[in-house]
Amino acid sequence: FQLILATWEGGYNLQCQNLHSAGEADTRVAKVLWWYYFSKVIEFMDTIFFVLRKKSSQITFLHVYHHATMFNIWWCVLNWIPCGQSFFGPTLNSFIHVLMYSYYGLSVIPSMRRYLWWKKYLTQAQLIQFLLTIVHTLSAAVKPCGFPFGCLMFQSSYMATLVILFINFYIKTYRKAPSRTAVKETPVTTEIKNGFHKDYFAAANGLQNNKKAQ
Repeated sequence: FQLILATWEGGYNLQCQNLHSAGEADTRVAKVLWWYYFSKVIEFMDTIFFVLRKKSSQITFLHVYHHATMFNIWWCVLNWIPCGQSFFGPTLNSFIHVLMYSYYGLSVIPSMRRYLWWKKYLTQAQLIQFLLTIVHTLSAAVKPCGFPFGCLMFQSSYMATLVILFINFYIKTYRKAPSRTAVKETPVTTEIKNGFHKDYFAAANGLQNNKKAQ
């Protein structure tokens, strides 16, 4: 919220914003982004907790790559480009993380778990976030305003790697093909005769034979 308020009051240009023209607003954005960076330090603790709890299955390449790189990248951002065009990605990311940690918080409550059907939509929202950030970053490259071009290219490339990794995660998690066992257990398409299934006639004949036997 503070990022939105600071950029709005500072008259930030959504298409491209340099590092020096907004004055006090740039300082305010830099202060907020410092807290954003600090949150990345806290998020990296997830990995430590997984190790301590021996949940090695949750320590995936995507998890480690995302958390480790964000921590280091944002150290560079705060040192060289702590305002201007840098505001957009953290604004979206903060909103996504509010939804994400709300989901995780609710999942701890057993009575709420049946209502948490929207997990895959969180991943979709993350993908949309990355794509919007790429578009926003490249818009400053197409129509420059003085923001460092190399930083724009690096951010776009980094976001592209996240798109690829998150798409791979989404496919593996939510688009799994049915197992061979499930396919074998699926009933074969049945034969219909005169509007009735063939098992109907088999059951009827068995019933008639029982009557004759009696």
